Amino acid sequence: MTELRHRAGKDSDPTLQQQPSEDKGSDSELKGEKDGASDSEAKVDSGVPKVPVPADDTPVVLNKALSGLSSRWKNWWIRGILTLAMISFFFLIIYLGPMVLMMIVLIVQIKCFQEIITIGYNVYHSYHLPWFRTLSWYFLLCVNYFFYGETVTDYFFTLVQREEPLRILSKYHRFISFAFYLTGFCMFVLSLVKKHYRLQFYMFGWTHVTLLIVVTQSHLIIHNLFEGMIWFIVPISCVICNDIMAYMFGFFFGRTPLIKLSPKKTWEGFIGGLFSTIVFGIMFSYLMAGYRYFVCPVEFNNDSNRFQVDCEPSELFQLQDYILPNILQSFTGWSTVRLYPFQIHSIALSSFASIVGPFGGFFASGFKRAFKIKDFANTIPGHGGIMDRFDCQYLMATFVNVYIASFIRGPNPTKVIQQLLALRMDQQLHIFNSLKTHLTEKGLLPALEGAAA
Repeated sequence: MTELRHRAGKDSDPTLQQQPSEDKGSDSELKGEKDGASDSEAKVDSGVPKVPVPADDTPVVLNKALSGLSSRWKNWWIRGILTLAMISFFFLIIYLGPMVLMMIVLIVQIKCFQEIITIGYNVYHSYHLPWFRTLSWYFLLCVNYFFYGETVTDYFFTLVQREEPLRILSKYHRFISFAFYLTGFCMFVLSLVKKHYRLQFYMFGWTHVTLLIVVTQSHLIIHNLFEGMIWFIVPISCVICNDIMAYMFGFFFGRTPLIKLSPKKTWEGFIGGLFSTIVFGIMFSYLMAGYRYFVCPVEFNNDSNRFQVDCEPSELFQLQDYILPNILQSFTGWSTVRLYPFQIHSIALSSFASIVGPFGGFFASGFKRAFKIKDFANTIPGHGGIMDRFDCQYLMATFVNVYIASFIRGPNPTKVIQQLLALRMDQQLHIFNSLKTHLTEKGLLPALEGAAA
């Protein structure tokens, strides 16, 4: 440790000077123990880290237009204008279709990974860790190859079986993925340098946790998309609505601090965002559930080699009558209400987006405070980096995927048939005879034969 500190002093890296390392914190704690000054420790542990003042990245046009406003209202207008721009872009990519959505998810994933890895690189740049940046991007490539290969095999089965190279890659996909990862693992071991082992293993863990948070969950977003665009659009919109409404309620009515990690967050904003998001989720779900383009699973048409979104909507997206409780009947004067079943599920989605979703933001706030930074990057004026906007979205994507698997998705006959067709002829015949025997024992096969006759 002493040698590492001496080397850091000799290199005098400016990035490291702006962002104090954990070694300095350890020195302060040791000094406090020796001097018996518990106040010093308390100051280190409980004090809010000072965040460096970022450069003003606001467009010149906005700066001139808002020059007469106070900093509070100037920030409000900047955030509002950029939020409207991002929402408009969101609806544009929805209009462009599923393929563009998947490409945008991949681009966002790469940008978020780059922002987190850059933080680690800046903090430890003076140690000249060999191959750190190269290996980080190599592991990103390996993990994406594994996940996207799995997706192609699951959702483009017929296309994969039709092309010989794709069929071979699909058959040995996991072995190839493991070989790629093992190559990176060996490269990391060979890059280990004496006196820097601890830091190198720390950054190895940093890379893998980043992959877990960003890549794995972005892969779940794509899986949700294939279940139907409504499972992609409604959860994301609920998080956006909660973020906006919590900010608005907090800005105008906020008085009571919510959590120390985010001093600007208030209980008023949290509660206002909760109720607003639930109402928004119910209304927005009703609007989207009536269109096949949003509710049908995204499938690949092998004849046209294009994505198609066309089906007979399931019961989840068909209007049904629900009897209201007596209390609500006396209050509203209605005995029944006509809703899509998906609207009931939307209450669970919007509640998670409002209650648990913000903890993704709190987690990101704690991460940024640990490294004395205000934002992950300055990509979006008034908002920070891409990761600052998607810290809650990734947590939401995981919940939606688990929710669909637990309460929505059933056995998929199409995938079962695809898997059967991939078997040898003798195996298909064996399964046919077993199924025939089973249906005969259940008394279904004779009835079907009689009906056919």
